[in-house]
This record gives sequence, structure tokens and C-alpha cells, in this order.
Amino acid sequence: MVGGLGAPASAAPGTPSAPAVQPLITWAASADVTFTKVTQQTVRNVVTTSVAGRGLQVSLSNAFGSAPVTFRTISVGVVQSGATLVPGSSRQVFFGGDPSITVPVGEEVLSDPLPGNVAARQTLAVSVYVDAEVRRATGHNLALTANYLSEPGDHASEDSGSAYTRGLSRWIFLESLVVTQRAAQSTVAALGDSITDGVGSTPGTNRRWTDYLAQRLIAAPPNAEKGVANEGISANRVLSGGVGQSALRRFGRDVLDQPGVETVILLEGINDINTGATAADLIEGYRELIARAHADDTCILGGTLTPNEGGSPAREAERQAVNDFIRNSGEFDGVVDFDAVVRDPSAPTTFRPVYDSGDGLHPSDAGYRAMGNAVPLGLLDCSL
Repeated sequence: MVGGLGAPASAAPGTPSAPAVQPLITWAASADVTFTKVTQQTVRNVVTTSVAGRGLQVSLSNAFGSAPVTFRTISVGVVQSGATLVPGSSRQVFFGGDPSITVPVGEEVLSDPLPGNVAARQTLAVSVYVDAEVRRATGHNLALTANYLSEPGDHASEDSGSAYTRGLSRWIFLESLVVTQRAAQSTVAALGDSITDGVGSTPGTNRRWTDYLAQRLIAAPPNAEKGVANEGISANRVLSGGVGQSALRRFGRDVLDQPGVETVILLEGINDINTGATAADLIEGYRELIARAHADDTCILGGTLTPNEGGSPAREAERQAVNDFIRNSGEFDGVVDFDAVVRDPSAPTTFRPVYDSGDGLHPSDAGYRAMGNAVPLGLLDCSL
């Protein structure tokens, strides 16, 4: 797609019918409470797709709101720069043919498909206007890209960004973007904490490890491309809530219920260890996630926990025990050894200096690149 949402392709008369297709995610961010207030304003969310596809659908969430929310106008356009869209690229989104929809507390909604094609790694703006006060907006608290809140009024379909006078560091209301692809395609979900959320990477550059994985998948042979759903929440834990629901609690909504997910990469547990959980506790949680994934015919890959330089010797021992389980138990469907890739061979409890963002816990841009490149693509096609 160049300049806008592409025109739909059509088969020539007499050609075979179109191949079977299935929905999959081209962008996602785990929903959480943001405590952001939106009052008769328009939010412009800026996101970058992973895989190409057709029939873009927008998923909006009121999962953690305090009252029903009416989304009055929603549009999708191609970003030119900042809050400004490529002229003429904006398309209004509908729900059962209606331009607005009211979503109860605890619910999400998926729009009708937009006609046309969406390109891989394309930067889109999803603009959402609410004509009342929303005191507790659902969203994702760490966007690592600039988003925008407008002056009062419906500015959803405007190409100009002049009405968007306030910057936001989070995504508001938007949960995922769904496209259709050939039935051979699927979604890879990444379930994790701040290391999956991208803390330590350069804002505005899409340098999370999942972004690097998405770039590799785009370059994969035909029929091997996959969508990538980043389901990381900074400070999240496997076993107990705190910042976001625990991984155990959100696994269904954020992973198993998402369209096209056939494989999940689990990289989470360091925050549990840093708040007193033992390796035995985490392994029990991992086994529950493995069992639930397999019951859903979903493959689950274990990602080893990366260095935790601020941790005590006791916490380091727990991390090593967890990584030994991930590597050697055989209970996961495969292993992504993130730790082996980023650790310093001469001091294996620490990052290689080039891979450290500076805090001894979160990778740098180079570290995230190494992690994204460490995922064996063949494991993403595992079958149960």
C-alpha cells in the first residue's frame, strides 16, 4: 500500500476461487488500566503493523473501564509524520455497519473489515473519538512511540494533525489490529514483561525484540510470514498481579483468545524472582501455562530469563534454576535461549556491555536485535 489503504484485489473472471484465509494479528498491545481521562476528545494512536494482509479490523477495549464507553467515530489512516496523515488515506471504521458503538465494562469489540490491503511494517494512525467523559480509559501504558490527544471535538477523520495538541506516551482504547491472510499463516504471541515491552530501547524506533522478529518473518519465504502480537506489560509477573493482571490470569485474553495464534513465546519471571518467588513457584506457574496452551492446541516456547545484575546471589540462583528448567526439562515445545545470546561469556551473570541499556536488567537496541535474531524460525511452526 502506497499513500493509503490499498484497493482490494479481485480475481479475474474464470480464475480459480480465492485460497482459504484466516484472521491473524498484525499489531497488538496488552490492555491494562491507564487512568487517562478523555473528555469529548479524539485519541490518535500510532502503531506499526507486523505482517501484511487484507480486510483490516480494529479491536477496541473497555476491559478495565469504570463505565460503558461509546466510541463515536473511529478512523484509520497512514501516518505521514507526527499526528499528520497522508492526505486522503483516512478510512472510517464501522461496527455492524454503524459508525459508533457502546462497549460495556470488561468487554472488547472488533470492527467490520475495511476494504483493501495493509502493508507489512506500515505506520498507521487509529483515531478514536468519544463524545463524553471517560475517566478511566483502558489502554497500554508504554507505547514507546508518540501518540496524541486532541482539543475537544471529533477530529478522527482529519488528515491534519493540528488539532492534536497533547502528546501521549501510551495507547488508549486500542487493543489490536487484525488482518486476513492465507490459511497457512498464523500469529506468534510474545507474552512477557518490560523486556518484551521494550524498556531500554530507543523510543520511536520500533526496536523491541518482537519488532526484529517481525522483520525477519517478513523476509521469510512465501507462506512462512507470520503476524506478531506483543503481549508484554512492564513490571508484569507470572504468578501475581500488580502492574497488569498476572500472566496466569491474562493468558486467555491476551494469547489464547487472539485470532490466529498458534505459537506463544513466554519470556517472563524475573519480576516474580525479584519480589520473592522461588524457581519452584515459577516452574509450577509455567506448567500451568504449558497445560493450558496444549489444551488449546497452541505451541509454547520457553524463553530463558536474561541477566538481572541488580539481584542478590540468592535471586541469581533462582534465575539459574528457572533457566535450567526451561532449557532441559523438555516440557516446553522449544527453547529460545535469550540469556545465552545476551550474556557476557566472561561474566555470565551480566550482559555483554554492548547489549546492556545501562541498568543491568533491560537490553539495549543492540541487545533487542540479538534477541529477535535468536528466535529459531523453525520452532514457530511446531505442531502438537
